[in-house]
Amino acid sequence: MQTNNHPAGADESVRPLRIEVPQAQLDDLVDRLQRVRYTNELPRDQVTDGVQRGPVVPGWEYGVPLEYVQRLVEHWRDSYDWRKWEARLNEYPHFTTTIDGQNIHFLHVRSPEPDATPLILTHGWPNSVVEFLELIGPLTDPVAHGGDAADAFHLVVPSLPGFGFSGPTHEKGWNRHRTARAWAELMRRLGYQRYGAHGNDVGSFVSPELGRIAPEQVIGVHVTQLFSFPSGDPAEFEGMTPQDLEYLGFLQKFNEEMSAYARLQETGPQNLAHALADSPTGQLAWIAQLLASCDDEHVLTNATIYWLTNTAASSARFYYEDHHAEHPTEPTTAPTGLASFANDFTPLRRFADRDHQNIVSWTEHPRGGHWATQDAPDLLIDDIRGFFRHLTR
Repeated sequence: MQTNNHPAGADESVRPLRIEVPQAQLDDLVDRLQRVRYTNELPRDQVTDGVQRGPVVPGWEYGVPLEYVQRLVEHWRDSYDWRKWEARLNEYPHFTTTIDGQNIHFLHVRSPEPDATPLILTHGWPNSVVEFLELIGPLTDPVAHGGDAADAFHLVVPSLPGFGFSGPTHEKGWNRHRTARAWAELMRRLGYQRYGAHGNDVGSFVSPELGRIAPEQVIGVHVTQLFSFPSGDPAEFEGMTPQDLEYLGFLQKFNEEMSAYARLQETGPQNLAHALADSPTGQLAWIAQLLASCDDEHVLTNATIYWLTNTAASSARFYYEDHHAEHPTEPTTAPTGLASFANDFTPLRRFADRDHQNIVSWTEHPRGGHWATQDAPDLLIDDIRGFFRHLTR
Protein backbone atom coordinates (compact mmCIF):
# COMPACT_ATOMS: atom_id res chain seq x y z
CA MET A 1 0.00 0.00 0.00
CA GLN A 2 1.43 3.36 -1.00
CA THR A 3 0.77 6.08 1.57
CA ASN A 4 2.68 9.05 0.13
CA ASN A 5 3.02 10.63 -3.27
CA HIS A 6 6.53 10.71 -4.68
CA PRO A 7 6.70 13.34 -7.42
CA ALA A 8 9.41 12.95 -10.02
CA GLY A 9 12.60 14.61 -8.89
CA ALA A 10 11.63 14.71 -5.19
CA ASP A 11 14.60 14.60 -2.83
CA GLU A 12 14.42 11.28 -1.01
CA SER A 13 18.02 11.38 0.18
CA VAL A 14 18.86 10.24 3.71
CA ARG A 15 21.66 12.38 5.12
CA PRO A 16 23.96 11.45 8.04
CA LEU A 17 23.89 13.88 10.95
CA ARG A 18 26.23 14.43 13.85
CA ILE A 19 24.92 16.57 16.70
CA GLU A 20 27.45 19.35 17.31
CA VAL A 21 26.08 22.39 19.12
CA PRO A 22 28.21 25.54 18.70
CA GLN A 23 29.80 26.58 21.98
CA ALA A 24 28.39 30.08 21.55
CA GLN A 25 24.86 28.69 21.96
CA LEU A 26 25.81 26.94 25.18
CA ASP A 27 27.51 30.09 26.47
CA ASP A 28 24.37 32.09 25.70
CA LEU A 29 22.28 29.57 27.63
CA VAL A 30 24.49 29.86 30.70
CA ASP A 31 24.45 33.64 30.45
CA ARG A 32 20.66 33.68 30.44
CA LEU A 33 20.55 31.30 33.40
CA GLN A 34 22.91 33.58 35.32
CA ARG A 35 20.51 36.47 34.81
CA VAL A 36 17.33 34.58 35.70
CA ARG A 37 14.53 36.47 37.42
CA TYR A 38 12.40 34.05 39.39
CA THR A 39 8.69 34.37 39.89
CA ASN A 40 7.01 34.64 43.28
CA GLU A 41 4.75 32.08 44.92
CA LEU A 42 2.66 31.68 48.04
CA PRO A 43 4.33 30.48 51.25
CA ARG A 44 4.43 26.69 51.32
CA ASP A 45 2.17 26.42 54.40
CA GLN A 46 -0.54 28.27 52.47
CA VAL A 47 -0.16 26.16 49.33
CA THR A 48 -0.65 22.70 50.78
CA ASP A 49 -1.88 20.91 53.85
CA GLY A 50 0.12 17.84 52.88
CA VAL A 51 -2.88 15.96 51.49
CA GLN A 52 -2.61 14.56 47.98
CA ARG A 53 -5.68 15.22 45.85
CA GLY A 54 -5.95 12.95 42.85
CA PRO A 55 -2.91 13.17 40.59
CA VAL A 56 -1.70 16.47 42.09
CA VAL A 57 1.38 16.09 44.33
CA PRO A 58 1.32 18.14 47.55
CA GLY A 59 3.15 21.40 46.99
CA TRP A 60 2.31 21.40 43.27
CA GLU A 61 -1.32 22.53 43.50
CA TYR A 62 -0.57 25.83 41.78
CA GLY A 63 1.90 24.30 39.34
CA VAL A 64 5.67 23.74 39.27
CA PRO A 65 7.10 24.99 42.61
CA LEU A 66 9.74 27.69 42.75
CA GLU A 67 12.06 25.56 44.88
CA TYR A 68 12.10 22.81 42.25
CA VAL A 69 12.85 25.25 39.44
CA GLN A 70 15.62 26.98 41.42
CA ARG A 71 17.30 23.65 42.12
CA LEU A 72 17.24 22.59 38.47
CA VAL A 73 18.35 25.99 37.19
CA GLU A 74 21.36 25.90 39.53
CA HIS A 75 22.20 22.41 38.28
CA TRP A 76 21.73 23.46 34.65
CA ARG A 77 23.90 26.55 35.08
CA ASP A 78 26.67 25.17 37.28
CA SER A 79 27.14 21.44 36.71
CA TYR A 80 25.01 20.09 33.85
CA ASP A 81 27.23 18.81 31.01
CA TRP A 82 25.53 19.00 27.62
CA ARG A 83 28.67 17.68 25.92
CA LYS A 84 28.30 14.42 27.86
CA TRP A 85 24.77 13.98 26.57
CA GLU A 86 25.75 15.10 23.09
CA ALA A 87 28.38 12.35 23.06
CA ARG A 88 25.82 9.86 24.37
CA LEU A 89 23.44 10.74 21.55
CA ASN A 90 26.23 10.52 18.99
CA GLU A 91 26.94 6.93 20.02
CA TYR A 92 24.09 6.07 17.65
CA PRO A 93 23.72 6.82 13.92
CA HIS A 94 21.64 9.97 13.28
CA PHE A 95 20.12 10.99 9.97
CA THR A 96 17.83 13.57 8.45
CA THR A 97 15.58 13.42 5.43
CA THR A 98 12.89 15.64 3.95
CA ILE A 99 9.37 14.24 3.89
CA ASP A 100 6.31 16.21 2.80
CA GLY A 101 8.43 19.38 2.86
CA GLN A 102 9.51 18.85 6.47
CA ASN A 103 12.93 18.03 7.87
CA ILE A 104 12.76 14.76 9.79
CA HIS A 105 15.53 13.72 12.17
CA PHE A 106 15.86 10.12 13.29
CA LEU A 107 18.14 7.53 14.82
CA HIS A 108 18.52 4.33 12.81
CA VAL A 109 20.12 1.56 14.85
CA ARG A 110 20.31 -1.82 13.18
CA SER A 111 20.52 -5.00 15.19
CA PRO A 112 23.45 -7.42 14.82
CA GLU A 113 20.76 -10.07 14.28
CA PRO A 114 19.99 -10.13 10.53
CA ASP A 115 16.41 -11.35 10.99
CA ALA A 116 15.51 -8.64 13.52
CA THR A 117 12.04 -7.07 13.29
CA PRO A 118 12.04 -3.42 12.16
CA LEU A 119 10.37 -1.21 14.78
CA ILE A 120 9.65 2.52 14.79
CA LEU A 121 9.51 4.19 18.24
CA THR A 122 7.63 7.48 18.64
CA HIS A 123 8.26 9.69 21.67
CA GLY A 124 5.91 12.07 23.45
CA TRP A 125 5.71 15.71 24.59
CA PRO A 126 7.64 17.22 26.28
CA ASN A 127 10.13 14.45 25.61
CA SER A 128 12.45 13.71 22.69
CA VAL A 129 14.42 10.81 21.25
CA VAL A 130 16.22 10.82 24.62
CA GLU A 131 13.12 9.05 25.93
CA PHE A 132 14.24 5.82 24.25
CA LEU A 133 18.02 5.81 24.80
CA GLU A 134 17.85 3.16 27.54
CA LEU A 135 15.84 0.83 25.29
CA ILE A 136 18.17 0.86 22.28
CA GLY A 137 20.70 -1.66 23.57
CA PRO A 138 18.27 -4.27 24.94
CA LEU A 139 15.96 -4.07 21.92
CA THR A 140 18.63 -4.17 19.21
CA ASP A 141 20.99 -6.64 20.88
CA PRO A 142 18.98 -8.79 23.28
CA VAL A 143 21.67 -11.48 23.51
CA ALA A 144 24.13 -8.98 24.99
CA HIS A 145 21.46 -8.10 27.57
CA GLY A 146 20.52 -11.63 28.60
CA GLY A 147 17.72 -12.12 26.09
CA ASP A 148 16.82 -14.20 23.04
CA ALA A 149 18.20 -13.34 19.60
CA ALA A 150 14.71 -13.87 18.18
CA ASP A 151 13.52 -10.80 20.12
CA ALA A 152 15.87 -8.42 18.27
CA PHE A 153 14.72 -5.24 16.54
CA HIS A 154 16.12 -2.85 13.97
CA LEU A 155 15.14 0.51 15.50
CA VAL A 156 14.05 3.73 13.84
CA VAL A 157 13.60 6.53 16.40
CA PRO A 158 12.41 9.79 14.81
CA SER A 159 11.97 13.22 16.34
CA LEU A 160 8.35 14.26 15.84
CA PRO A 161 7.89 17.00 13.21
CA GLY A 162 8.42 20.32 14.97
CA PHE A 163 10.18 18.69 17.93
CA GLY A 164 13.86 18.84 18.75
CA PHE A 165 16.27 18.02 15.96
CA SER A 166 13.49 17.74 13.37
CA GLY A 167 13.36 21.51 13.82
CA PRO A 168 10.34 23.82 13.66
CA THR A 169 7.49 23.06 11.30
CA HIS A 170 6.78 25.69 8.65
CA GLU A 171 3.33 24.62 7.48
CA LYS A 172 -0.07 23.98 9.00
CA GLY A 173 -1.42 20.49 9.40
CA TRP A 174 1.30 18.56 11.22
CA ASN A 175 -1.02 16.44 13.34
CA ARG A 176 -1.05 12.73 14.16
CA HIS A 177 -2.30 11.77 10.69
CA ARG A 178 0.26 13.73 8.68
CA THR A 179 2.96 12.43 11.01
CA ALA A 180 1.81 8.83 10.52
CA ARG A 181 1.98 9.31 6.74
CA ALA A 182 5.50 10.69 7.15
CA TRP A 183 6.49 7.66 9.25
CA ALA A 184 5.14 5.29 6.59
CA GLU A 185 7.21 7.13 3.99
CA LEU A 186 10.28 7.10 6.24
CA MET A 187 10.09 3.33 6.69
CA ARG A 188 9.57 2.84 2.95
CA ARG A 189 12.56 5.06 2.27
CA LEU A 190 14.68 2.94 4.62
CA GLY A 191 13.67 -0.22 2.77
CA TYR A 192 11.39 -1.76 5.41
CA GLN A 193 8.37 -3.52 3.92
CA ARG A 194 7.04 -4.96 7.18
CA TYR A 195 7.57 -3.39 10.59
CA GLY A 196 6.08 -2.74 14.00
CA ALA A 197 5.24 0.52 15.75
CA HIS A 198 5.53 1.53 19.38
CA GLY A 199 4.59 4.84 20.95
CA ASN A 200 4.15 6.68 24.23
CA ASP A 201 2.17 9.86 24.91
CA VAL A 202 1.98 11.64 21.51
CA GLY A 203 3.43 8.43 20.10
CA SER A 204 0.35 6.61 21.37
CA PHE A 205 -1.72 8.85 19.08
CA VAL A 206 0.56 8.51 16.07
CA SER A 207 1.31 4.78 16.17
CA PRO A 208 -2.31 3.53 15.85
CA GLU A 209 -2.79 5.89 12.90
CA LEU A 210 0.31 4.41 11.25
CA GLY A 211 -1.32 1.02 11.61
CA ARG A 212 -4.53 2.42 10.10
CA ILE A 213 -2.96 3.98 6.99
CA ALA A 214 -0.37 1.25 6.30
CA PRO A 215 -2.09 -2.01 7.24
CA GLU A 216 -0.09 -4.08 4.77
CA GLN A 217 3.19 -2.90 6.28
CA VAL A 218 2.48 -2.62 10.01
CA ILE A 219 2.80 -5.94 11.81
CA GLY A 220 1.34 -4.56 15.01
CA VAL A 221 0.98 -1.45 17.16
CA HIS A 222 2.21 -1.41 20.75
CA VAL A 223 1.43 1.60 22.95
CA THR A 224 1.53 2.66 26.57
CA GLN A 225 -1.76 4.53 26.42
CA LEU A 226 -5.00 4.09 24.49
CA PHE A 227 -6.74 7.46 24.56
CA SER A 228 -10.29 6.12 24.53
CA PHE A 229 -12.79 8.14 26.51
CA PRO A 230 -16.59 8.17 26.97
CA SER A 231 -18.47 9.52 23.97
CA GLY A 232 -21.32 10.90 26.08
CA ASP A 233 -23.75 8.09 25.26
CA PRO A 234 -25.37 7.05 28.59
CA ALA A 235 -25.49 3.45 27.37
CA GLU A 236 -21.70 3.30 27.59
CA PHE A 237 -21.87 3.51 31.38
CA GLU A 238 -24.23 0.57 31.89
CA GLY A 239 -22.82 -2.34 33.86
CA MET A 240 -19.65 -0.57 35.01
CA THR A 241 -17.74 -2.25 37.81
CA PRO A 242 -16.38 -0.39 40.86
CA GLN A 243 -12.90 -0.63 39.29
CA ASP A 244 -14.24 0.92 36.07
CA LEU A 245 -15.70 3.80 38.04
CA GLU A 246 -12.39 4.26 39.87
CA TYR A 247 -10.58 4.54 36.54
CA LEU A 248 -13.13 7.05 35.31
CA GLY A 249 -12.66 9.10 38.46
CA PHE A 250 -8.91 9.25 37.88
CA LEU A 251 -9.43 10.37 34.29
CA GLN A 252 -11.81 13.09 35.44
CA LYS A 253 -9.35 14.35 38.07
CA PHE A 254 -6.53 14.38 35.55
CA ASN A 255 -8.65 16.34 33.10
CA GLU A 256 -9.64 18.84 35.79
CA GLU A 257 -6.27 19.27 37.52
CA MET A 258 -3.47 18.36 35.11
CA SER A 259 -4.53 19.21 31.56
CA ALA A 260 -4.18 23.00 31.44
CA TYR A 261 -1.03 22.65 29.29
CA ALA A 262 -2.99 20.69 26.68
CA ARG A 263 -5.88 23.15 26.61
CA LEU A 264 -3.50 26.07 26.08
CA GLN A 265 -1.51 24.32 23.36
CA GLU A 266 -4.70 23.20 21.62
CA THR A 267 -6.19 26.69 21.54
CA GLY A 268 -3.43 29.33 21.65
CA PRO A 269 0.05 27.82 21.39
CA GLN A 270 1.74 31.07 20.36
CA ASN A 271 0.57 32.84 23.53
CA LEU A 272 3.14 31.08 25.65
CA ALA A 273 5.69 30.35 22.92
CA HIS A 274 7.10 33.90 22.96
CA ALA A 275 8.08 33.55 26.61
CA LEU A 276 9.50 30.06 26.15
CA ALA A 277 11.65 31.15 23.20
CA ASP A 278 13.12 33.94 25.33
CA SER A 279 13.60 32.24 28.70
CA PRO A 280 15.32 28.89 29.28
CA THR A 281 13.98 28.93 32.83
CA GLY A 282 10.47 29.26 31.45
CA GLN A 283 11.14 26.43 28.99
CA LEU A 284 12.41 24.25 31.83
CA ALA A 285 9.42 24.92 34.08
CA TRP A 286 6.92 24.39 31.27
CA ILE A 287 8.17 20.90 30.44
CA ALA A 288 8.88 19.99 34.06
CA GLN A 289 5.16 19.98 34.82
CA LEU A 290 5.07 16.58 33.09
CA LEU A 291 8.68 15.39 33.32
CA ALA A 292 9.29 16.01 37.02
CA SER A 293 8.88 12.31 37.85
CA CYS A 294 12.06 11.69 35.82
CA ASP A 295 15.57 12.31 37.13
CA ASP A 296 17.03 15.81 36.86
CA GLU A 297 19.45 14.94 34.07
CA HIS A 298 16.61 13.66 31.88
CA VAL A 299 14.56 16.80 32.48
CA LEU A 300 17.51 19.09 31.78
CA THR A 301 18.58 17.23 28.65
CA ASN A 302 15.11 17.60 27.18
CA ALA A 303 14.95 21.24 28.23
CA THR A 304 18.31 21.81 26.53
CA ILE A 305 17.17 20.16 23.30
CA TYR A 306 13.96 22.21 23.14
CA TRP A 307 15.94 25.36 23.95
CA LEU A 308 18.76 24.82 21.44
CA THR A 309 16.36 23.92 18.62
CA ASN A 310 13.83 26.65 19.52
CA THR A 311 10.95 24.20 19.14
CA ALA A 312 8.70 25.24 22.02
CA ALA A 313 6.23 26.84 19.60
CA SER A 314 6.23 24.17 16.91
CA SER A 315 5.92 21.30 19.39
CA ALA A 316 2.98 23.09 21.01
CA ARG A 317 1.42 23.62 17.58
CA PHE A 318 1.14 19.85 17.21
CA TYR A 319 -1.60 20.02 19.86
CA TYR A 320 -3.41 22.79 18.01
CA GLU A 321 -3.22 21.00 14.68
CA ASP A 322 -4.40 17.72 16.17
CA HIS A 323 -7.23 19.37 18.07
CA HIS A 324 -8.52 21.01 14.88
CA ALA A 325 -8.11 17.93 12.67
CA GLU A 326 -10.83 15.60 11.46
CA HIS A 327 -10.29 12.17 13.00
CA PRO A 328 -11.63 8.87 11.62
CA THR A 329 -14.52 7.45 13.58
CA GLU A 330 -14.10 3.83 12.55
CA PRO A 331 -11.93 1.63 14.79
CA THR A 332 -8.38 0.67 13.94
CA THR A 333 -7.82 -2.91 12.80
CA ALA A 334 -4.08 -3.49 13.23
CA PRO A 335 -3.13 -5.96 15.99
CA THR A 336 -2.78 -3.72 19.04
CA GLY A 337 -1.11 -4.16 22.39
CA LEU A 338 -1.37 -1.98 25.50
CA ALA A 339 1.24 -1.83 28.26
CA SER A 340 -0.36 0.29 30.98
CA PHE A 341 1.63 1.32 34.06
CA ALA A 342 0.44 1.73 37.63
CA ASN A 343 1.00 5.47 37.99
CA ASP A 344 -0.40 6.36 34.59
CA PHE A 345 -4.06 6.34 33.66
CA THR A 346 -5.52 3.06 32.40
CA PRO A 347 -8.25 3.25 29.77
CA LEU A 348 -11.47 1.34 30.22
CA ARG A 349 -11.44 -1.78 28.08
CA ARG A 350 -14.95 -1.18 26.79
CA PHE A 351 -13.93 2.20 25.33
CA ALA A 352 -10.65 0.85 23.99
CA ASP A 353 -12.44 -2.00 22.21
CA ARG A 354 -14.80 0.53 20.67
CA ASP A 355 -11.88 2.41 19.11
CA HIS A 356 -9.51 -0.50 18.40
CA GLN A 357 -11.19 -3.68 17.28
CA ASN A 358 -8.10 -5.91 17.29
CA ILE A 359 -6.58 -5.59 20.76
CA VAL A 360 -4.54 -8.77 21.22
CA SER A 361 -2.52 -7.85 24.31
CA TRP A 362 -3.51 -5.88 27.42
CA THR A 363 -1.17 -5.71 30.42
CA GLU A 364 -1.55 -3.55 33.51
CA HIS A 365 1.87 -3.40 35.18
CA PRO A 366 2.18 -3.03 38.97
CA ARG A 367 4.73 -0.19 38.83
CA GLY A 368 5.96 2.53 36.51
CA GLY A 369 4.34 5.70 35.26
CA HIS A 370 3.71 7.81 32.19
CA TRP A 371 7.41 7.76 31.30
CA ALA A 372 7.92 4.02 31.67
CA THR A 373 11.18 4.16 29.72
CA GLN A 374 12.57 5.97 32.76
CA ASP A 375 10.98 4.24 35.75
CA ALA A 376 10.07 0.76 34.47
CA PRO A 377 12.21 0.06 31.38
CA ASP A 378 12.51 -3.64 32.20
CA LEU A 379 8.74 -4.10 32.19
CA LEU A 380 8.33 -2.10 29.00
CA ILE A 381 11.08 -3.98 27.17
CA ASP A 382 9.59 -7.33 28.16
CA ASP A 383 6.14 -6.18 27.06
CA ILE A 384 7.37 -4.99 23.64
CA ARG A 385 9.27 -8.22 23.12
CA GLY A 386 6.32 -10.38 24.15
CA PHE A 387 3.84 -8.51 21.98
CA PHE A 388 5.86 -8.79 18.78
CA ARG A 389 7.02 -12.33 19.60
CA HIS A 390 3.37 -13.37 19.51
CA LEU A 391 2.86 -11.71 16.12
CA THR A 392 6.04 -12.78 14.33
CA ARG A 393 6.64 -16.40 15.39
